[in-house]
Amino acid sequence: MRQWILGAIIAASLAANVGCFIPIYSGDPAVRTRQLIYTSENFRQITEEWERIWFLDQPSHLTPHRVHGGVI
Repeated sequence: MRQWILGAIIAASLAANVGCFIPIYSGDPAVRTRQLIYTSENFRQITEEWERIWFLDQPSHLTPHRVHGGVI
């Protein structure tokens, strides 16, 4: 019984380290490249969205340069 439990624990630890059962990306190199490009583009847009939400893309009022806020 002890060997069976020990074997089950070892099998469970090995199964946890194998990886994902369902692969995220395709096995075809051309399709996988396209998927990785789309994923990296989405990650790039996340930072722009974060800056827009927190108004970090607005000009700072603490700059030494005068910024005209009105219509020219």
